[in-house]
Amino acid sequence: MQVSTKAIVVSKLRFKDYDLIVKCYTEQYGMKSYLLKNVLKNRKGKFKPAYFQPLTIIDIEADHKDNRSLDYLKDIKIQNNFDSIHTNIIKSTIAMFIAEVLSSVLKEEEKNLSLYNYLETSLIWFNENKTDTNFHFIFLIELTKYLGFYPDISQSTFPYFNLEDGKFYKTGLGRHFIEGENLTLLKQLLGIKFDTDKSNDFKPTKKLEFLNMLLIYLKLHIDSFKQPKSVTVLNQIFH
Repeated sequence: MQVSTKAIVVSKLRFKDYDLIVKCYTEQYGMKSYLLKNVLKNRKGKFKPAYFQPLTIIDIEADHKDNRSLDYLKDIKIQNNFDSIHTNIIKSTIAMFIAEVLSSVLKEEEKNLSLYNYLETSLIWFNENKTDTNFHFIFLIELTKYLGFYPDISQSTFPYFNLEDGKFYKTGLGRHFIEGENLTLLKQLLGIKFDTDKSNDFKPTKKLEFLNMLLIYLKLHIDSFKQPKSVTVLNQIFH
């Protein structure tokens, strides 16, 4: 079946000597993986490895078949190559981290237009605006809305938050609950928009602690979630 759709590049992986496997989150079909044969050998071909930088937005024409793990691209057009993200060291490190998280949490091969629109809108904003070192925190928290486990804020005045069920409590329950400064930071970011002025920036040590908390939250709610390797680089940048 020949299809046309917008897509966000999530990852690319070298396969054999000259092939690439490119994983994309598509507007119309959810997560799809494509095999690009000889793309690393044929420099004059229509597909260049540089077209598939993580989080690049592309328009694609592809050949899809049911029950096939790898599909084939027929043509692509770059819609947004995110020049700012890929040239700014802080932005590119955050983007690398986000792409790795998305590769781990996005599995469904079905249309989810609200999720696709959230990803596209967020990434365009990140590229077009000044560097925001808190972007990935807000991005991950808002992402949980579309994954089905956004924190229940109905009792957000309570002093404890349970990571296992995503609810606030009067007392600390279970193995995974937060309080104190981490809780304060979480409350500050819940429902915040990317363009909101965040004058109370996080201290580097608190960034690390808070990010680890968010990753635990993802792991508790997504069985297949893997700790991103890029978190080490991310922490080095912010320290």
